[in-house]
Amino acid sequence: MKTNITAILLPLFLTTITLVQAQNKPNLSIVFIGNSITQGKGGDKGLPPPTHAVNYLKAQKKAGDIAFVNVGKSGSTTLDWLPSGPVGTGKWYGLAKKAADSLYQLKDHQLVFSMKLGTNDSAIEGPNGSPVSKEQYRKNIQTIISELLTKYPGSKVVIHHPIWYSENTYNRSKYLKEGLERLKTYIPEIDGLISEYKSSEPGRVFKGDTKAFKHFKKNAVKLFKPENGQAGTFYLHPNEEGVKVLGTYWGRAIGKAVL
Repeated sequence: MKTNITAILLPLFLTTITLVQAQNKPNLSIVFIGNSITQGKGGDKGLPPPTHAVNYLKAQKKAGDIAFVNVGKSGSTTLDWLPSGPVGTGKWYGLAKKAADSLYQLKDHQLVFSMKLGTNDSAIEGPNGSPVSKEQYRKNIQTIISELLTKYPGSKVVIHHPIWYSENTYNRSKYLKEGLERLKTYIPEIDGLISEYKSSEPGRVFKGDTKAFKHFKKNAVKLFKPENGQAGTFYLHPNEEGVKVLGTYWGRAIGKAVL
């Protein structure tokens, strides 16, 4: 009889443990904001970085259910993501708002904004508002983040460093060495802004990936698509392998921040 009772109770006990563990895993709703690097798949058979980031998170034992929307838009700058006003065009902010409104309805999910912007801001000419100074870049990022934090109470923001591009990058827009040097100046602005939010909005704004810049610079031929431009073959957009690598970097950073 004792053996029979044990045989009956043990599966129930294990099931209860499994249910408790599942309930303790945080569910996430993620809105990915970015430019062509966030939007692009790297090739016909590829998947964009946000998908790889989510796949990485889903494979982690700490994560529960994950819903996400990728609203990355090619060519966009921080000005395009500003709420409508005297400075921003509000061109793409509505996309982020629409995605967030939808995901915010999932009350048992933590709403997270994953943001990677700066490449197009750094250009010498071409993208909207470029070149954007480091001071204006910081101000734009801060405006976007503060708007999202206010509109979506309890939400969190993860800001990734932009990734490297080659000094001869010149397609329809002109980047070159000057643009790359400007891009580098954005990184301390991101880090400084995150430090400020630790005091003003504790536990809501986090540093995302910081390692991909150096990794992509070191492995440019392997991870970027070679593109023909006005200053020779340049490296700006990750290939299929590159988007997977980048997405994994983002997934790790998001997991570290919010799980």
